[in-house]
Amino acid sequence: MNKTIIIFIAAIGMSVILNAQSKKVVCDGNSCRIEDAAKENGYSVVSPVPESAIEPMVPAPRLKSLNGKTIALVGGSFMANVTHPELKRLILAECPTAKVYVLSEIGSAGPYPRPGVVRREKDEFQRKLREFKIDAVVSGNGGCGLCTPKETGSCIAAEALGIPSVMIAAPGFVKQAKSAAASAGLSHLCVAEYPGAFASHTREELLTNTRKILWPQIKAGLTGKAAPHPSAANERREGGESSAALTGTFDEIQRVFLDSGWTDGLPIVPPTVEKVAECLRFTDLKPDDSLGAIPPAQRNVTVRHVAANAVMAGCPPEFLPLCLAFVEAMKDGDFRRPLASTHAWTPYCWLNGPVARQLGFDCGQGEINEPKNAVLGRFLNLAMLNLGGYRVKENRMGTFGYLMPWCMVEDEATALKIGWKPWNLQRGYSIDDSTLTAASAINWGNNLVPATSDGEKIKDMIAWDAAEKSQMAVASGMPCTYRVFLLTEGVARDLSRTYSTKDELCRAVEETARIPLGSRAFANYWGNPGSAFNPERYSLRKHEYRIASNEEARETSTPPWLGWTGLDRLETVPAMAEGKSAFIVTGDKARNKEMCLPGGGFTTIKIQLPKAWDSLMAERGYEPLEKFRLATDLRPDAPPARPRRSRPPTNRRSYGN
Repeated sequence: MNKTIIIFIAAIGMSVILNAQSKKVVCDGNSCRIEDAAKENGYSVVSPVPESAIEPMVPAPRLKSLNGKTIALVGGSFMANVTHPELKRLILAECPTAKVYVLSEIGSAGPYPRPGVVRREKDEFQRKLREFKIDAVVSGNGGCGLCTPKETGSCIAAEALGIPSVMIAAPGFVKQAKSAAASAGLSHLCVAEYPGAFASHTREELLTNTRKILWPQIKAGLTGKAAPHPSAANERREGGESSAALTGTFDEIQRVFLDSGWTDGLPIVPPTVEKVAECLRFTDLKPDDSLGAIPPAQRNVTVRHVAANAVMAGCPPEFLPLCLAFVEAMKDGDFRRPLASTHAWTPYCWLNGPVARQLGFDCGQGEINEPKNAVLGRFLNLAMLNLGGYRVKENRMGTFGYLMPWCMVEDEATALKIGWKPWNLQRGYSIDDSTLTAASAINWGNNLVPATSDGEKIKDMIAWDAAEKSQMAVASGMPCTYRVFLLTEGVARDLSRTYSTKDELCRAVEETARIPLGSRAFANYWGNPGSAFNPERYSLRKHEYRIASNEEARETSTPPWLGWTGLDRLETVPAMAEGKSAFIVTGDKARNKEMCLPGGGFTTIKIQLPKAWDSLMAERGYEPLEKFRLATDLRPDAPPARPRRSRPPTNRRSYGN
């Protein structure tokens, strides 16, 4: 049946109109109904998108004039070393009675914190705004997925105090800046749009565009009228708690979800009231229990929302405890911090413990493509979108886009066979505890194939792999990033003959994985994300001294892979740091492979099963959990010490930035 469906998103609230031949359906807010024959074959589905948990913030009134005002010109990203001095000159030239403070004098707020989180940087910035009696704030420059929310935070902090602000951003990041403000409750953010990519312009172009393009927008933004931003109102009203959010045919549900931005572009399983109710049987939590405000959109996620997205992804009901564990991990900044970046971190997870084996997840050849692994990976994608509020082109800014998330499983039986502790034991859990670890990666593929059984030589190759693969921007960013190393059985076995534990292997790799100082300085000088150095004033040689001091360079034995240089000693900087690596035994048992996945921090969550798990699983044809437990005399490691937090303790164990 051919049907035309038209979606209208109003400035306030959501209105969806569907025309099904002669049948017309109007949806207001969270309730849609399709009349006549369409209703007979329709689905009643649950809303997958929660409402925002953030109270609205009233935009600060604009100024009548900048004359005699005190202005904070802050932010240090993307050529701010060129644009900001020129802006200060323009302000004082046009308004000689004004006073301007810069970043070095007043600081900045950093990313605006979510409710319940104390960020001293923000508090100190607001204290100085009061102390210096600041009348207006200009922050920038937003030119990447991580720096834009960071610089926008100064504007939000100012507006919260009733101080008008303007954010400076490149064209592709204007929407992200406004989204970051809306997620903090700020209904309108004034943004001055720079015409192009900051770092690709010459100094002359930057100065000309600052004078002719930025300065007029900044003046207008500080002295004009602040109007509500439409998307903020939509964000506030989107989703809801009603159990039946929409009723329609299969095709109509697909189209409405797609046009409302509730899917990743692929068809979904309609989250019917019945399917969601069956899913909810697999937790002892109540459907309306809140899991807290999930960043970055600060949506008030309930168990029902998680179940709806699990159904949409194609997960069977018994996957719900795993889905709940991932949502718990989403609240941890160490895991989620880089996910908005233009460098395209992709979230993924790996499983440990008997539940993964009971459910039939794969840990062998082609594991991420196996159906059960794949549908859990799909849930990660939908959870990012609907529960966290991550939207491509809005606050997920990958220049070339993102891979689809995936799910892996550690081959614990093999790890135990060679005398190594599986990840859950390494993190202080027992062998019978099932865990989900959320992580992110910036690349996939390009694995090593060691052509030797010599454990030390394999270690050298892994160290070379780590030194070659950096977190972002070809080593121009942080060299000591987080990394997950995937080892197939044969490689792990050969390594275990030399290194009796994963920790011993990790220490050896960390000691060997070093980058020549000159290589590190070159990459950071010419590809420094967000800045560019003037060779006439600041040479590569000077930058090498700076890198040497900041990154603890020292003279070491020449890394094994650089033996061809003939040098016995070389000044190097570390490529790895303690506590930022994980070694996982997994993958094709018939292949000798190692793969290094650089990325963000990782967070391990214990999977909480309902009390009636065994009987529920028996209903669905599964064998008892007891059958999938592994015997070992290895004891769990003590969990790493963590700083005390003001919030109540959770079952989270996190390792990140």
